[in-house]
Amino acid sequence: MSDKQAKIKKMLEMQKAFMQFEHENGVDAETYYAAAAGHPLHNYRQEYHALANDVCNMAHAEKGSKRD
Repeated sequence: MSDKQAKIKKMLEMQKAFMQFEHENGVDAETYYAAAAGHPLHNYRQEYHALANDVCNMAHAEKGSKRD
């Protein structure tokens, strides 16, 4: 599995876990943006954003394009 595929797989796993948590518990803005350490969503947004940026950059590199 390529690094890009592994990152996409991780993103899909994170989305599934987030949706499950949201359906069971609900998610308010404070929880989404500033979940306390130890909370299942702690750093979720930052980690997901970093993975998405990495995947986007890899895709641009594969095609020889660049992000503006």
